Amino acid sequence: MFFRNLTMFTYPQLQMFDWQDGLQTSALKPVGPLEMCSAGFISPFGREEKEQLSHEIGRCMWMTIGTEEKILPPAVVNNLLELKLQDIEEQEGRRPGGRERKRIKDDLLHELLPRAFVRPTRTDLYLDHQRGVVFVDTSSRRTGENAISQLRNVVGSFPALPLNAEVSPRAILTSWVAGESLPDGLTLGEECELRDPVEGGAIVRCQHHELRCDEVDLHLETGKQVTKLALVLEDHLSFVLGDDLIVRKLRFLDGAVEQLQYGDEDGRRAELDARFALQIAEVGRLHDLIREQFRLTTYA
Repeated sequence: MFFRNLTMFTYPQLQMFDWQDGLQTSALKPVGPLEMCSAGFISPFGREEKEQLSHEIGRCMWMTIGTEEKILPPAVVNNLLELKLQDIEEQEGRRPGGRERKRIKDDLLHELLPRAFVRPTRTDLYLDHQRGVVFVDTSSRRTGENAISQLRNVVGSFPALPLNAEVSPRAILTSWVAGESLPDGLTLGEECELRDPVEGGAIVRCQHHELRCDEVDLHLETGKQVTKLALVLEDHLSFVLGDDLIVRKLRFLDGAVEQLQYGDEDGRRAELDARFALQIAEVGRLHDLIREQFRLTTYA
C-alpha cells in the first residue's frame, strides 16, 4: 500500500477532531438503483472489513474513501436516444423538440441505471497530526479537494488548505536544472517539463534524458522554465515534483523497501501495517524537505 502520488493540504496541528463516530455515519453506502454514484469511507484494509474504518500508527491516521460509480457510456445513451427519436418520427411524422428530447433521455437513464455495471474505486489518504498535513494519494487537485470535503463531512468542520510556498517553486526547480546545488541527498532524475512563461508558449518534455546537458541549457537560455522535475531522494524515493507542489510518480526504492520490518503477526494486514509505517517515515522526510526548500507556510 505505497502511495503513488501526493497532493498535500495543511491544517491546524493543535486542533483536535473526533473521527470515529463520524466515520461510521459517513461509511460508503451501496449506490442506489437510480443513482449514478455513491461515496463514503471504507476500511483501509479492504471493503470486506466493515468495522475498522481508520488505522493509526503513532500520530498518523490512515483512511480510505470508496466510491461506486455506474458506467453508462454517453455513446450508448445517445445511440438509444436516436433510435427512440427515429421511431417517433416514423410513427408520428414529427421530430421531437428539445424539451421532449430531454424527457425521453431522462426516461432512458432511469431505465438503464438499474442495469448498469458498477465501478468501485478508492482514494487513500492519511493525516499526519505531528506535521498538520493531509497526504492524499492523487495527482488531481480536484480529487484532493473532494477528499478534504469528505473529511469535513465526518467532523462537521475541517480547516485545510493546499500548500502555499513563500518562494516560486518554478524558479527553484529551474535553478536546480540550471546547475545550482541541490539539497543534501537530492539528485536529478531523467525527466522534466519546460514551459515558455508566455500564455500559449512552447512546452518541452524530456524523458529518459540527461538533464544537465547543452540541449536543456539551450531551452533555459531561451527563457523556458521548469514546471515538473524528476528527483531522487537518496536511494529511498523517486518522484516528479511539479510547480504546483504535487508529487507524481512516487516510487519507493530499494533503500527504503529494505527497511521493511514486519511484526509478529502473519498475513496481509501485517504487511500493510509495515508498509504504512515505512511510508509515514519516508513521506514525512520528503515533506520536510519540500517545506524547507520552498518555505511552506503553515495553516494560519
